[in-house]
Amino acid sequence: MKHFITIVFILFLFLQCKKANNTEKSSIKTHKSTIKHAKGFDIITEGDQKKLIIKRAFQNSEESFVYLLKNKKTTVKNELQIPLQSLVVTSTTHIPMLELLDSETKLVGFPNSKYISSKKTRQLIDSGKIIELGSEQDMNTEKLLDLNPELVVGFSLHPNNKLYQNIQKLGIPVIFNGDWLEETPLGRAEWIKFFGVLLNKEKKADSLFTAIETEYLKAKEIAKQNTNIPTVLSGSMFKDVWYIPAGESFTATYYKDANLNYLWKNTKGTGSLPLSFESVLDKGQNANYWFNCGLFKTKEEMIKANKHYADFSAFNNNFLYTFAKRKGATGGLMYFELSPVRPDLVLKDLIKITQPNSLPEYQLSFFDPLN
Repeated sequence: MKHFITIVFILFLFLQCKKANNTEKSSIKTHKSTIKHAKGFDIITEGDQKKLIIKRAFQNSEESFVYLLKNKKTTVKNELQIPLQSLVVTSTTHIPMLELLDSETKLVGFPNSKYISSKKTRQLIDSGKIIELGSEQDMNTEKLLDLNPELVVGFSLHPNNKLYQNIQKLGIPVIFNGDWLEETPLGRAEWIKFFGVLLNKEKKADSLFTAIETEYLKAKEIAKQNTNIPTVLSGSMFKDVWYIPAGESFTATYYKDANLNYLWKNTKGTGSLPLSFESVLDKGQNANYWFNCGLFKTKEEMIKANKHYADFSAFNNNFLYTFAKRKGATGGLMYFELSPVRPDLVLKDLIKITQPNSLPEYQLSFFDPLN
């Protein structure tokens, strides 16, 4: 009998411990990720602990970087105090994201600031509130140290970047932003949430992205209704090679979502395909539209570069469109800066050009015809 009571008592203790453990686990609220399209980062909240995870910082890299975000000062590696009060970014694609979050005044330095097109941020540069730091790959670390930003947001082709290693040795944290590695337009735009969590503006970032996503998907549905599907040629020659967006690239995704017949849509890869002029002419000579035809501003410039561009129907029919005309005061291209966070405008441009009746009130944001 004693033996039986002992067993029952032990079983009771086991069940109580298990119940306590389950209660303890359930009290830790794990929030699912709000990231829907981007593949290169994630934001996870576990209880009162928030993590920023960079899953793809470099090309062909599978290494992840996890940062704990704290509301109090910390000197622990891979921990950051938020919200950030000062930072340096290194890509013009970061500028519109900061501006949309009303945080451009947190920016204290930038390399190659002449490429920034935004009037709002240019005013801060001209007034000396944003300091020029030299080139991105050879940043002036003395000026950077004087600024002493709470964070440098960098980008790099490979992990062994001596510049960023030296910056970290100076005691300035570095996080790599991989927005440029995303393979879909909405994936790139979703990186606004990266800045949202660092600036403690997550709700605003979520709201902004949802609005952009909604407009993009709405435009995509409008394009689907078109039964006349034009053929599309893209890219141009660089030296002896014509670089065409591969069929799985974000550019090809734009064409697909605009309901256009991109002639290289069935090719593999997410980058560019290096092709000969002859192969492009053979396949794309009679394409209805030609987009992204280099940085030329006129047809005369194109002919001077390569007289055989005149062999394409789109060239002769004046259906060539470029983003090279819209520049900031110091020469930066608006397309490179703004389009990653506003894919809805890029998609609407393509629809407006190829199916103008679908968006009768819309005005082009990036593209212009070549004269």
